[in-house]
Amino acid sequence: MAVLTKDRSFYKSLILLAIPIALQNFISFAVNFADNLMIGRLGEYVIGGVYMGNQIQTFLQFAVNGIGSALLILAAQYWGKRDTSSIRRLTAMCLRICTCLGILLSVFSFLFPRVIIRVFTKEELVIEQAIIYLRIVCWSYIFFCISQLLINAMRSVETVRIGLVISIITLFVNIGLNYVLIFGKLGFPALGIRGAAIATLISRIVEAAVMVIYVFFIDKKLLFKAKHIFLSGGGLFRDLVRYGAPVLGGQVVWAINTLAQSAIIGHMSAEAIASVSVAGNLNTLLYMVVLGLSAALGIITGKTVGAGKYDLMKEYAKTAQILFAVIGWVMGLLLFLLRTPFLSLYDLEPETIAVARQFLNVLAVAMVGRCYQATCLAGLVKAGGDVSFVFKNDTIFVFLVVLPAGFIAQNVFHAPAWVVYSCLLSDQILKCFVAVWKINSFNWIKNLTREKTA
Repeated sequence: MAVLTKDRSFYKSLILLAIPIALQNFISFAVNFADNLMIGRLGEYVIGGVYMGNQIQTFLQFAVNGIGSALLILAAQYWGKRDTSSIRRLTAMCLRICTCLGILLSVFSFLFPRVIIRVFTKEELVIEQAIIYLRIVCWSYIFFCISQLLINAMRSVETVRIGLVISIITLFVNIGLNYVLIFGKLGFPALGIRGAAIATLISRIVEAAVMVIYVFFIDKKLLFKAKHIFLSGGGLFRDLVRYGAPVLGGQVVWAINTLAQSAIIGHMSAEAIASVSVAGNLNTLLYMVVLGLSAALGIITGKTVGAGKYDLMKEYAKTAQILFAVIGWVMGLLLFLLRTPFLSLYDLEPETIAVARQFLNVLAVAMVGRCYQATCLAGLVKAGGDVSFVFKNDTIFVFLVVLPAGFIAQNVFHAPAWVVYSCLLSDQILKCFVAVWKINSFNWIKNLTREKTA
């Protein structure tokens, strides 16, 4: 078997699918970064308030990504068989689940914002800012669920450009509204953190509206219409539960991991809270490219396995591992080199800048492992049909390694913030050893489809 596949269609498909997804991710990041940068002009406590106020959004994003990933894994394999009827049924079920989840979290966040924020931090000034933000932005959850689920449905049939178009629209809407509402331009009052929340809410509404119009009235592949929303799943519902539960479970584990890490960091200083938000932005910016490639690899994997081309899939897997290992080293080096110019964009206290620099050093090392193991386990193992392995692997590392190490470092040894942060990211390197073994065993290649439904 060749180390690098000679099948040019693999590289072509990987690039053509990855570019729109990566650009979509980048623009989505740019929206969040613009929020962060503009809010940063208002001080550390406001930055911390937005960061803590977005923890429910973080949880929701993990949950929706779990449901969307389950849809994408199954639907991509059905797309390999060109069975769009089954994809429509899967889409309908997932859309109903996501919408109900969004409504539930919106109502809960509006009614109990203080209870939620106090889980993550005891800084009173941060809490007050976070409550203001959360009680407005919470209503965006419903629209976020609708748009993201439909984007995944389109990706499963290799329609990825619509996600890019929506992100561009959202970019202009959000940044424009941020500028007007945060700082009080064009005759509007300066609303500060309230303005950022309102801008996000309006952007999510526009995003969902455009996505619904495209899917229901423009798309010519899936042909999903309003009448299909209440389609029964039949046997597909059992498949969605069977194969989707580990995927969703994995997302829940990561949501717990992220929220627990936020709680650990939230009990540090205000400088550490602001620093993790700032440092995370540069990390996310560079990782956007890798996420696009990983998502594209997942689509190719599902389609190839669904079509029954198992030998070709093994060839693709060998190639993908080499590509992502090299990309990991490149991204880690870039993250390290861009620390100083990136931090100069923020108007922060010297103590906060110093902590953020230390966090970025840790992230640079973690990036090397993350680009290989996280992307290959998702784009190959999970997309290839072994949906439970990644869930089990993540669960073991989160609850037996990451969180205990971070808690002990902070509360027993009272270690510096960067040491605690290193413990919280240690799994990104350790998982590489597991990934090498699992991927090259090839026992993850499994066809999950049924015979074509009416």
